[in-house]
Amino acid sequence: MLDCKTQKNGGGFSLIELMLVVAVIMVLAAISVPRLIITISDISLRYSAGDLSGLLQSARIQAVRKNTFYSVVPGTLPAGTPVYFLDVNKTGTYANGEPMLPLSRSVTVHQGSGSGAPGETAFLASLSFTVDATGAPPSFNARGLPCIATAISCPMVSGKGFVVFLSKAAIMGNIPWTAVVINPSGHIQLWSSGLNGNWIQRD
Repeated sequence: MLDCKTQKNGGGFSLIELMLVVAVIMVLAAISVPRLIITISDISLRYSAGDLSGLLQSARIQAVRKNTFYSVVPGTLPAGTPVYFLDVNKTGTYANGEPMLPLSRSVTVHQGSGSGAPGETAFLASLSFTVDATGAPPSFNARGLPCIATAISCPMVSGKGFVVFLSKAAIMGNIPWTAVVINPSGHIQLWSSGLNGNWIQRD
C-alpha cells in the first residue's frame, strides 16, 4: 500500500512561475527590440552612404580616365524611387544605361549645409574647408578634383568641397544621420552622427 504522504509531485511549473518567466521575457524584449531596430536602421543608412560613396568614386575615376568632368546627380525614377546617377551625357536627366544608385524612400538626402543634422555647424567647421552652399551636384574635373559643373565646363573652386547628408525616417524617436564628404583634394570620406551630435569618421 502506497503512502500518499511520501509520494512526490511530478516536475513542472506553477502558473505563477510561468507568469514570472513571461514577464521577464517581455521586459527583456521591450529593452532589446527597440535597440535592435535602431541598429538595423543605422546600418542600412550606412550602406546607402557607402553605395553613394562608391558611385562618387566611380565618377572621379571616369573623369580622370576620360579627361573630362562628371557629376553625380540626384533624380527620381518614373515609379517615384529617388536615385543618384552618374550623368555621363551631361544632361542633368537620367538616361538608360547611366550608372545609377536607387535609394530607399525612407532615406532623405540633403546636399550642403542646412540639413538639420545634429551638430551640423560644428561638424562642418571641423572639416577645415568651405562646403559648397549652392546645392550643386558633386562633380569632378579631369584631375579628379571637386568642381562646380556647368553645361560645358567644371571650374574648380580652390579650397571648396562637397558634403551630402543622409537621414532616415525616425524609428523609436531616433533619426540616424550619415554624411558623405568630398574634400578639396577629391578624397571621399564617410561620417556618421554619434551620441550628442558628435560625428565619427567611418573610413
